[in-house]
Amino acid sequence: MKRWQRSAIALTACLLLAGCEAEEPSQPLTVVGWGGSSQRAHRDAYWTSFVVHTGIPLQEDTWHGGIDVLREKARSGDWDIVQVEVEELLLGCAEGLFEPMDWRALGGREAFIEPSVQDCGVGAMVWSQLFGYDADRMPNGPRNWAEFWDVQRFPGRRGLRRTPKYTLEFALMADGVEPDDVYKVLRTEAGVDRAFRKLDEIKPHAVWWTSISQVPDLLTSGRVIASVTSPGRLLVANRDEGRHFKVVWDGNIYAVDFWVIMKGSRRKSQALRLVQYMKQPEHEARLAHFIPTGLSNRQAIASLEPALRVDTPSNAGNLAHAVELDAQFWVEHSSELTERFEAWLQKR
Repeated sequence: MKRWQRSAIALTACLLLAGCEAEEPSQPLTVVGWGGSSQRAHRDAYWTSFVVHTGIPLQEDTWHGGIDVLREKARSGDWDIVQVEVEELLLGCAEGLFEPMDWRALGGREAFIEPSVQDCGVGAMVWSQLFGYDADRMPNGPRNWAEFWDVQRFPGRRGLRRTPKYTLEFALMADGVEPDDVYKVLRTEAGVDRAFRKLDEIKPHAVWWTSISQVPDLLTSGRVIASVTSPGRLLVANRDEGRHFKVVWDGNIYAVDFWVIMKGSRRKSQALRLVQYMKQPEHEARLAHFIPTGLSNRQAIASLEPALRVDTPSNAGNLAHAVELDAQFWVEHSSELTERFEAWLQKR
């Protein structure tokens, strides 16, 4: 959904309900997510009902990440609440781009799992990056990253996210590095060189995507036979569109996305009300009904029926051979590795 688009339900509800609250009445609260099925899930689980219950008008935007984008939006004041990845949270908090999170208003830090608690943000969802494929085209697809790289055994193009983050880690696992050792290797110059050499092998077969919402279409069209993805995108397509995508948890990378309130938001109190609403246990638990994902509120997690945990990071079995994203590594090395990665992409 583009910036200029408004939620018809949101605006209608605000007009119909008496006493719509707003610090700046002419401007709806702007909440920003990753688009696609993830954003639809947040809308269905929280945002529509929030507007109906509070009368606060809300509009949506989408983005694809990047600290420079957050710096610009902090200057412009266009955004109020944003879903960010953990290294963007750490960088933005250090730079003063976000408001400190009011943990008392959310019920206290202890109400949430430890990885989802940060000074400037609260966990939005616990997710994984892994790979998936279309079982209609390839009933018995790759089972691990080494097989994902094997274009002889599994001919066809591969979808990869256009970023060194995740991509270098996957390359090392494809080259035989165990999940527990990935960052130990990647913190060395030889390890980075090793990852890029492995990427050289798959580069001629790669389709580089920039928005994860592209992945279901890339697989459905047959443009790629397997792709890096988050599991929820493909599993929602299976449920809603009758697709037969499979996801492979072996070697997945898991982390937490966070909700942050932009520094200087002119709708700060309304933004906090929305975060409060989303993080109430009964509300957060609804999210798992719309997209397979891990949750952050302890009560919400405890309330979930087992079937809703199967294809999420909340299932301990899915993390048995996995990598926890090292956010500090990417805070320290993102600039240099992104520069090298982009230069590598341009090489023929």
